[in-house]
Amino acid sequence: MKTAIVFDLDGTLIDSAPDIQAAINNVMRDVAADPFDLPTVVSFIGNGVPKLVERAMQKRAIPEYRHAELTQMMLEFYDANPATLTRLYPNVQNALLALKQRGHPLGICTNKPEEPARKILSAFGLDEFFGAVVGGDSLPQRKPDPAPLHDTYQKLGTTSCIYVGDSEVDAETAQRAGLSFALFSKGYRKTPVEKIYNTSVFDDFAELPIIIETLV
Repeated sequence: MKTAIVFDLDGTLIDSAPDIQAAINNVMRDVAADPFDLPTVVSFIGNGVPKLVERAMQKRAIPEYRHAELTQMMLEFYDANPATLTRLYPNVQNALLALKQRGHPLGICTNKPEEPARKILSAFGLDEFFGAVVGGDSLPQRKPDPAPLHDTYQKLGTTSCIYVGDSEVDAETAQRAGLSFALFSKGYRKTPVEKIYNTSVFDDFAELPIIIETLV
């Protein structure tokens, strides 16, 4: 079987920050706290919803004991509204089609909870491409622990994998897993490209099938 290609979701295949902003600001409104602008919300993204809520609470000096409550509030709002403002990055669908036609098993490894991730894939007609979807709540561990990434490509029945992501968390996950990493440079990273572990860098998904063949 050919090498599996596993993707992160937020900031990689989809620009989901506007919907994430809407969800966290809904929580802030309910607790009478000021809302966040989009760049601030983007800076919170990368380690899953609980960590995002923790960062938001710290910014607004909300007591720690409310963390579980507010995390649940955000999850409920986001689960009901996962793809209202979200958009695919350009050329994603064509790149996935090309990789699938070349025989690569495709998977998703994200820190987004699995159910919203699956809903978003379905909303954009991408669910047919992916033989495995592992979310931030699918295992006890989440990225940058390499366990979810290992689990994803093992579910695809392969022993070789290339990971595609956009962030420092994704890079660390791939590095700890001992895998090649293709970095999408137009996502939600906070660090200059040259300081992030990667095997290859691209800024347009039209380039990805060619990059994958060179890495394989």
